Amino acid sequence: MAEKKNEKQAQQSEDQAKKTAQQAPKKDDKDKKESATSQVDELKAQIKDLKQQLDEKDDKYLRAEAEIQNMTTRFKKEQAQLLKYDGQDLAKSVLPVLDNLKRALTIEVTDENGKQLKKGIQMVHDHLINALTDHGITEIEAEGKPFDPTLHQAVQTVPVKDGQQADRVVQVLQAGYQLKDRVLRPAMVVVAQ
Repeated sequence: MAEKKNEKQAQQSEDQAKKTAQQAPKKDDKDKKESATSQVDELKAQIKDLKQQLDEKDDKYLRAEAEIQNMTTRFKKEQAQLLKYDGQDLAKSVLPVLDNLKRALTIEVTDENGKQLKKGIQMVHDHLINALTDHGITEIEAEGKPFDPTLHQAVQTVPVKDGQQADRVVQVLQAGYQLKDRVLRPAMVVVAQ
């Protein structure tokens, strides 16, 4: 009987060990599942963070690309402006010379030497006008035209006389010039009021 009792106790111990063994893996499985779930959550958070960083980098890249394109466009416009108005400073420097040639041509001469000198001055004047015209520099038409403050500088006003209209240029004191569409020097004029 003692053997049966020992056998029974051994059987019970064995059953108990089996139950414990079966319960232990269930706890381990549960811990493993919780651990795996937390790792998945961490990985999902990491993926979300990386996607956000990638979106920020993409945004910065696109902004930088747009800025480069804007700079390139601005540079091309500036280059075109420089080429369009190339020689502006030289033209401004030459205009007083042209004014002096015009003044010299207004002087009346009677002797042969004076006439020859005036003819030479006229030739220099004409060549200079042609050179300026070839480079897009033209005289601003003023006399008899309506006063335009963007093209003319009113130095004096006079009362309107017969045959004149108000706000019209009646006399040009100094010719104005423009380079293509840019005014180099406004015409100094007298305006009827």
